[in-house]
Amino acid sequence: MTANDSFDRLDDNDYPAYTIGRAAELLGTTQGFLRAVGEARLITPLRSDGGHRRYSRYQLRIAARARELVDQGTPVEAACRIIILEDQLEEARRINAQYRRSASQSATGD
Repeated sequence: MTANDSFDRLDDNDYPAYTIGRAAELLGTTQGFLRAVGEARLITPLRSDGGHRRYSRYQLRIAARARELVDQGTPVEAACRIIILEDQLEEARRINAQYRRSASQSATGD
């Protein structure tokens, strides 16, 4: 691994750079909350060689969304389900838009 490889990781949203303790600190929550979000299968942290949970920035953003809902009184499991459904809906909308574009292009002969 070169120094450039290491620097590239700084911009990688999927690189598991944060320990559970650091992730909880950044989110202003507990390690137990992060474990609960993992148990609800909202996020699945990667594991270090030693078996420790490691979180990416992308995963922290998802956990932060869950925390907002929990802070508003939503149970953790329900918050996780809401986020999963929101993401599925957004993906379905994206696919629909692609189909509409393709159908429109086919109808106009492009």
